[in-house]
Amino acid sequence: MLVFLAVREASIFKPNLMIFLELLVSKAPFNKPCKRSLTISLAGTGLPPSPSPDHRSETMSTRATSFVVQRNGQAATAQELAPLAFAGYAHFTAAQIRGGRIRGLDLHLERLHFASVKLFGRALPEDRVRSYLRAALEGGPDDLSLTATIYSPVGEFRVSGADVEPQILVRTGPPASGPMGPLALATIEHERILPEIKHVGEIAKTYYLRQAVGQGFDDAAFIDGQGRLSEATIWNLAFWDGATVVWPKAKMLGGVTMGILRRQLERLGIAQRVQAITLADLPALAGAVVMNSWTPGVAVSRIDSMPLPEAPSFRDLLHRAYQAEPLASL
Repeated sequence: MLVFLAVREASIFKPNLMIFLELLVSKAPFNKPCKRSLTISLAGTGLPPSPSPDHRSETMSTRATSFVVQRNGQAATAQELAPLAFAGYAHFTAAQIRGGRIRGLDLHLERLHFASVKLFGRALPEDRVRSYLRAALEGGPDDLSLTATIYSPVGEFRVSGADVEPQILVRTGPPASGPMGPLALATIEHERILPEIKHVGEIAKTYYLRQAVGQGFDDAAFIDGQGRLSEATIWNLAFWDGATVVWPKAKMLGGVTMGILRRQLERLGIAQRVQAITLADLPALAGAVVMNSWTPGVAVSRIDSMPLPEAPSFRDLLHRAYQAEPLASL
């Protein structure tokens, strides 16, 4: 029996540790279909309690599945995963697979290449990355979630030379579509280190989420040292002034979904601009959303004490633009 943890997107809880925990409770090889998937309670684990369907991601269903954890295209072993259980020097990308295909493939590959060069001084060849991603999809359901994590085999707290090739860990799981919303966000003054990289093991994201939920909010949004809204815990932010999509001007992770929307909105002829957004600017705006690999838009109804219109036409526009992005084969 393979037990899955029902947690939020991998960036707030180290993907490698999730994989290792799954391995420890499994008696079946990772490349064999799981007969059943279970949601377990997170009480007492230090993680937020399992969310309600209205505000957090979908939990995993009890049904036949065929999900995998693979290292370099092959089923991962306990010996290979053990050193990664508590490692935090790695980066990843997360995607939703639909019909065996993926949106924004070029953006995912570009993200992995950029981050690998930044962290390790070299990157895996694109054709090999694609072959590993394809291998993870073989025999699985048409619709699923995929996380690809790239790390150095040398490990943490050691500097690997350019001759050490990074490794890739690919994990698949049930598909997700995000919360229904709307969400209320508490603001926190916080700036992520290396914000342009989607890296693992960010304790601040879960810590500030917990703080926000404890104050009666659904999630947290970050404000930088200049008072500008930048991003949320696992989300990009976007705003609406009634005619134009407004993207925050600040250091942040440029999300793949954000990149898809920006190019598709341009093709649709929808006006966009990048602008510094402070709390003082919120009363003049006509709506706000959060987005990530789960969804191109969940309405935000409140930031701190400031109510915001849910703007269903804005949300629908973003979903329409996202659907206009073609699905690509790996």
